[in-house]
Amino acid sequence: MSNSFLKRTRVNRVFYFFFIVVFTFLYSLNSWALGEPAYISDKAETGALGIVGKERTASIYVDAADFPGVIRAAKDLALDVQRVSAKLPALVQSPEELKGHAIIIGTLERSPLIRQLVELKKLDVAAIAGQWDAFHLEVIDNPLPNIERALVIVGADKRGAIYGIYDISEQIGVSPWYYWADVPPKHKEQIYVRAGTHKQSAPTVRYRGIFLNDEAPALTNWVKANHGDYNHEFYAKVFELLLRLKANYLWPAMWNNAFNDDDPKNQALADEYGIVMGTSHHEPMMRADKEWNRYGKGPWEYSINRENIFEFWRAGTQRAKPYESLYTLGMRGQEDAPMSEGENIELLELIVRDQRNILSEVFPHTPLEEIPQVWCLYKEVQAYYEKGMRVPDDITLLWSDDNWGNIRRLPTPQERNRKGGAGVYYHFDYVGGPRSYRWINSTPIAKIWEQMHLAYRYGATQIWITNVGDLKPMEFPTEFFLRMAWNPQQWPKERLQEFGRLWAEREFGPEYAADIEALITGYTRHNGRRKPELMEPETYSLLHYGEADRILEELQQLTAKAEYIYSKISADKRDAYYQLVLHPVLATATVSRLYIATGKNRLYANQGRNIADRYRQEAKELFRQDQALRERYHSINGGKWRHFMDQSHIGYTNWQNPEGDQLPVLYEYVPGDYAEMGIAVEGIAESWPSAVAGTWPHKGKHELLFDFYGKQTRELVMFNRGQHPFEFTATAEPWIKLSKASGPVQDQVAIAVTIDWDALPDGVAQGQIVFRGTGWQSARISVSANKPVAKLRETAKGYLEADGYIAIEAANFTTSKAVKGFAWQEIPLHGRTHSSISVYPIGDQVFSNPAKAPYVEYPITFFSSGEVDVQVLLAPSLPFVPGRGLRYAVAIGNEKPQIVDFLQGYKDGDAAWEESVKDGVRVGSSRHKIKHPGPTTLRLYAVDPGVTPQKLLINTGGLKPSYLGPEQSPFLQ
Repeated sequence: MSNSFLKRTRVNRVFYFFFIVVFTFLYSLNSWALGEPAYISDKAETGALGIVGKERTASIYVDAADFPGVIRAAKDLALDVQRVSAKLPALVQSPEELKGHAIIIGTLERSPLIRQLVELKKLDVAAIAGQWDAFHLEVIDNPLPNIERALVIVGADKRGAIYGIYDISEQIGVSPWYYWADVPPKHKEQIYVRAGTHKQSAPTVRYRGIFLNDEAPALTNWVKANHGDYNHEFYAKVFELLLRLKANYLWPAMWNNAFNDDDPKNQALADEYGIVMGTSHHEPMMRADKEWNRYGKGPWEYSINRENIFEFWRAGTQRAKPYESLYTLGMRGQEDAPMSEGENIELLELIVRDQRNILSEVFPHTPLEEIPQVWCLYKEVQAYYEKGMRVPDDITLLWSDDNWGNIRRLPTPQERNRKGGAGVYYHFDYVGGPRSYRWINSTPIAKIWEQMHLAYRYGATQIWITNVGDLKPMEFPTEFFLRMAWNPQQWPKERLQEFGRLWAEREFGPEYAADIEALITGYTRHNGRRKPELMEPETYSLLHYGEADRILEELQQLTAKAEYIYSKISADKRDAYYQLVLHPVLATATVSRLYIATGKNRLYANQGRNIADRYRQEAKELFRQDQALRERYHSINGGKWRHFMDQSHIGYTNWQNPEGDQLPVLYEYVPGDYAEMGIAVEGIAESWPSAVAGTWPHKGKHELLFDFYGKQTRELVMFNRGQHPFEFTATAEPWIKLSKASGPVQDQVAIAVTIDWDALPDGVAQGQIVFRGTGWQSARISVSANKPVAKLRETAKGYLEADGYIAIEAANFTTSKAVKGFAWQEIPLHGRTHSSISVYPIGDQVFSNPAKAPYVEYPITFFSSGEVDVQVLLAPSLPFVPGRGLRYAVAIGNEKPQIVDFLQGYKDGDAAWEESVKDGVRVGSSRHKIKHPGPTTLRLYAVDPGVTPQKLLINTGGLKPSYLGPEQSPFLQ
C-alpha cells in the first residue's frame, strides 16, 4: 500500500479508530481477562477484599443444601487459589464460621444466606433474577455482623453461580486451559478483589457448546491410553473445561461410543456439573447411533420398523428423564447417512409426532412446549424444510453450515417469531468431501466472527454448537466461539486482533502477547487459505507473481518468530506454548514447504535442471520433519498428550484420509555426464530448449514483458542440464539491463532483467537477449517494454493498470457512501490476503436499486481500451436467505451498474461449491467496455446483506493464473 493511503480519511474507519482509542483509554490502567476490566489485584488497595492477604486467607462459604455442582465448583475455586498462591482457603458451610474477609457463594434458589442478604438489602439481584445462566459478583462491606467484607457470588441458577466462581478463577490467574493445554497458573503472593467490584452477566445464546466428533484415531487413542474408555473420569475434565469457558451444552463422542451406555455415570455427572446433554444431529431422543448396533431390533428404517425404533427412543428418553437434556428430534440414516426412504416428508412428520408423544408420556407433568427440543436441519434434512415440512413452534430449528464454516440458512423475519427460536451447528473439523480436514486448526476467528455475527443478527441465538473434532488442537477457535456466544457485542470485528492478544497475554504474559497473536493469526490464516489436507504441489504458483516464494517467506518469518519466543519464555510455559503456538506454526509451515518443494522438484525435473534432485531431497527431509514434530508433540509433559497428533494429513487422494501419511510422488532427474545450457524464463513452465520453445530455427516464443508501472525486475535462470560446468555470455539492446552478462554455470545462475525507461520513447519497444553457452546453439529471449504516452502518465491516478491487470484489496477504497446508516466496513484479518469488507449493520435491508445503495469507490487508470473482466473475490458465503442469492453491483465510470449474483445457479455440493470451499473464495465476474484510456473510477455497490468481498481483479488481458492473485497494483495520489 502506498503512503498516500495513510492520508486518506474514511468516515467509518475514523469512527472505529475513535471507538478503539476511547475503549482502550478507559481500561488502560487495568490488566485484562479476555476483554473485561480486571477486578483482581495483587496489592492491598483501599477497601479491597483479601482472598489471600498478608496475614490471612479468606474462607469460602457455600451452603450444604446448594446444588452439588456449585459446591464442587467452590472446591475448585479453593484449589485455584492454592494453585496461584500456594495457600488453600478453608471451605465452610456454616455462616457462623465466617469472619473477617470471606467469599460467599450461592444460588437464589438454594442459599438461605444469599436470600438473607437480599432481604437485608445488602444485595440487589433484581437484574439477574429469573435470568438463564446469569451471575452477580459484588464486594460488600459488613454484610453480616461477624464479616468485615465479603465477595458475594450469586447465581440466578446453578450454572450462573458456577460461572461466577470460574470468573474469579480466571481473573486470579488460572487459565481455563490449565489442564487441557498445561497453561501454568500465574503465581501471586497476595490476591485482592478491588473495592467497588460489581459485575452482572448473562449469556446472549442460551445453549453454547461443542461436539466431540471424528474422534478416532487421535482422541480415542488418547482416551483409551489414559482413561480406558469414554467414561465419567474423562468427561469430568471436559465438563470442567466447558464451564470455565462459560459453555453449557455437549454432544458427546459418538463414532464408536455411546455416552450413556459406555458409563452409566456419565449423564448423572454431566447433570451434577451443570452440563446440558444432547445428541448429535442424527441421533434422536438421547440415544447414541451405536446403541442401535448394540440393542436395536431390525433395520433402522421407520417405515418398516416403527414399533422397535419407537420403543428404543422411549427407553432413551426415560433414561434421560432425571437429567437436564436437549432432545434431538427427526431421523437420518445410520452412521450419519441420509434416510434410505429418501425425502419422505410425511414419514419424517410422523417420526416427529411420535417422538413428541414419547416426550409427553415420559414427562406427563411438564407441558410439551417446555421440554427443550431441537430439529437439526443438516445436509438433506434442510430440503425437507424448504419443501414445506414444518414442526411445532416450540422446537428449535438448528441450521447448519456446509461443514466448511459457511452457514447455509438463517431465520427469516417470520421465523424469528417462533417460540423455539433457531441456532447454528458449525464446524472446525469435518469428515467428508471434497476432503476431510481434521488434523490441525484451520479456521481463523475472523471467519467465525463474520458468519456467527450473521447468525446473531438474524436471531439464531438459541443454540450455538461447533464440531471441534478431537478438542485439541482447536483450543483457540473453540474459546473464541464460546466467548462470542456468551456476548457477541463484546467482540465486534474491530476487536478480533485484540482478542488474540488478550488470549496470548492470559496464557503467556504481556511481553510477547502481540507477537503470539500475530503467530496464531498467521498460521490459521494460512491454513484458512487452503487447508493442509487440500494442499497440492501446484497450489501456490511457481511461475506467476512470485507466489510460492512469497508464501515461503511468510512462513519463514512465522517460524523464526515462533522459535525465538520459545527460546525466550520461561521453562514452565514451554509445554503450553509448544501445544498452542509453536507446534501448529511449525507443522503448518512444514507441510506447506513440503508441497512447494515437491512442486519445484517436479517443475525443475521437467525443465531438466540439475538441481531438481535438491528439492527431492528437501521434500523427503520435510516429510521426516513432519513426523518428528508429531513425536515431539507426543513427548511434551511426559507424554501427556500422546496420540493427539495421530491423525494422518499428507497424501490425500480422495475425501477420506489415507491410512498413514504418504510422501507425494517425487521426480528423479539424473544429470548427464556433460555440460548443457538451459534457460528458464519467468512465468513460463517450458524451459529453453524444448519442443515448445524450439531450438533452431527459433520456434515458439520465450518472452519477458515489462510495463512502465508494473513489475520492474524479471528473472531468467541460466541452468545446467548436466554435471560439468560451462561458461555463458549474454548480449542485449542498451536499454535492456542484465545483472550478469557472463560467467560460469555449475548448477544455475539467476539473472535479473530491468529496463532503462529513460532510454525508451513512448509506446512499445521490442528487443532480444541473446545467450551463448554450450554447443553451437544460441538462445534468443524476446523482451517487450510498454511505456504509456506522456499525457496518460501525467494524468494517471489511483490504482494503475500494469502487466495486464489492476489488483485492489477490497478494504482499500478511497470513498465510501452510507445510505440509511448502512455502509461498507472492513473486517480486519478476514480473507486470504489483506482483509474483507461487508455492509453493516447486518439486517434484512436489500438495495435492489444500486443507484440508491451504499457504495465504495476506487480510483483507477487504464492505459488500454477494450473489454475487461472485473473479478470480485468473495468469501464463499451461501444463500442463507431462501429464494435469493448473494448480489453486489459494479460499475466503471458512468456506466450503468451491473448486478452480479455470484451464487447464480448454486446447488448444494456441486463442483462450484467444492472449488469455493477448497479455495476459500468464490469469484463473481462482470464484463465492461473501456472506450478510452485514462483515469476513471470503479464503484462497488451493496445489494444483498452478507456479501463479503476480499479482492478486486480487473483483467485487461494479462492476468495470469495463480492461487491468491497478484499483489495490489501501484497507487498514485
